[in-house]
Amino acid sequence: MKLQTSPLFALGFRPFYLFAGLFAIVSIAFWLLTYVGDIQAGGYLRGVFWHRHEMVYGFAIAVMAGFLLTAVRNWTGLPTPTGLALAGLAAVWLAGRVFIVTGPPMLAALVDVTFIPLLAVAIAVPIIRSRNGRNYKIVALLALIAIAHLVYHLAFLGSFPSWLNHTSVISAIELITLVFAIVAGRVIPAFTRNAIPGSDPKNETWLETLAFGSLVLIAIATVSSDWVSVPVLIPTVLLVIAAVSHSLRLALWQPHLTVTRPLLWMMPVAYSWLPLALFLRALAGHAVVGQGAWIHALTAGAISGMMLAMMMRSSLGHTGRALEATSVDMSAFLLLQLAAIVRVTAGFFSADLYRPLVIFSGVLWVLAFSVFVARYLPMFVKPRIDGRPG
Repeated sequence: MKLQTSPLFALGFRPFYLFAGLFAIVSIAFWLLTYVGDIQAGGYLRGVFWHRHEMVYGFAIAVMAGFLLTAVRNWTGLPTPTGLALAGLAAVWLAGRVFIVTGPPMLAALVDVTFIPLLAVAIAVPIIRSRNGRNYKIVALLALIAIAHLVYHLAFLGSFPSWLNHTSVISAIELITLVFAIVAGRVIPAFTRNAIPGSDPKNETWLETLAFGSLVLIAIATVSSDWVSVPVLIPTVLLVIAAVSHSLRLALWQPHLTVTRPLLWMMPVAYSWLPLALFLRALAGHAVVGQGAWIHALTAGAISGMMLAMMMRSSLGHTGRALEATSVDMSAFLLLQLAAIVRVTAGFFSADLYRPLVIFSGVLWVLAFSVFVARYLPMFVKPRIDGRPG
């Protein structure tokens, strides 16, 4: 079948959700083999450098691409890449994953840093043409992620100080968290309001300002701390304010009303990891818990949980299916939640238990996305069941 007319490239969510799901399986399975010492890949990035980079700039960005290329069409009423253009964009992402492992370094870096700017342009064109002002910030955040990504490669190649590798990854996670919070604030209340009679989820302006303002200040403090001495009390206060404000934000969305609707409660459950991660980060700043606790609470619990829930919901809706979760969907989501719980709590156990728990968490992650891919792959490669385009 020609790419131009293939159902796989009819809309952005199809190839990118599929590739993200497959990559989630392959990358963590590969990382587990590396972790236990069975293999050591050559090429460009290795070990923990590869793992950190690929989870953020590979997996998470692919899911964001699938979501944004689909959502922007709805937000603006204008087209986003499909057919050959979409296939080409997916090919750039895929080539980046391959060259990161195989090298050579300069080619790997060049191909890899190309994808996010291309994605930013692909969504910026319809957003700007439609004067969709409320989404200019999404384009700006993508541009900042692209800059952080470029800094990562320049630092790894020796053009910038090597410590900027870590700053780049943390900065990208913080920027992705802002996108995560923006999207959650739109979809969770809207989905609840539309599906639950009598519900009245709210977004209070003062609380939105506090919640997002604290996240922005935390990101600024993170970058600033590499050049100037930032008193530990400042990020601690900001993190506590952010944790409390995002807890209140979630409470105003009335998540308790969704308990009988799995496709609805998955997103609030994922979002609940955000204030926990912020609180753990405050504790980590005083060496009460390890850094890995908050990082994995945020990435594996909050961001990945929300991404999986959104991938399932939007895939069902955009293939013409009922917005109802099956036992298979619930299994995938709960396996991922358990993977996050095990990974976050692993650091609280002795060294003898830490390693097996990390491995167990990885296995649960692989199982979660294996279930997702098995369930949704047929939907991605076949036309909508209602005959509509997309």
